[in-house]
Amino acid sequence: MEVHPGVFVSDPGSRRWEPTPDYPGTEFHALVETDELHAGLFRVPEEGSMTFPWAPPSRETVLVLEGEVRIEIKGGPTLLLEPGSIASFASGTEMTWHVKAPFKDAYVIA
Repeated sequence: MEVHPGVFVSDPGSRRWEPTPDYPGTEFHALVETDELHAGLFRVPEEGSMTFPWAPPSRETVLVLEGEVRIEIKGGPTLLLEPGSIASFASGTEMTWHVKAPFKDAYVIA
């Protein structure tokens, strides 16, 4: 919610999580969504694991808050991110995410 011009505040504990359109079983909680910037939280709330392809539309930076993810970068290394890990990916980086749920990250796409 924009509480002042350019100032956004949100309560992730609220029921305002929405299904991620292309990835069944995942949800997001948006803080900011403009043409230039997307920021918020992403989660896989159920126990188990999930695998999906992803290529960010512009630079994406994530901070893992809960769970772990193994990310295979096409033509590059495989990363293991756990709570506290921060990673940043260039626009269009082709990767496959292998998520061990429950999982949650904070993301900024700009």
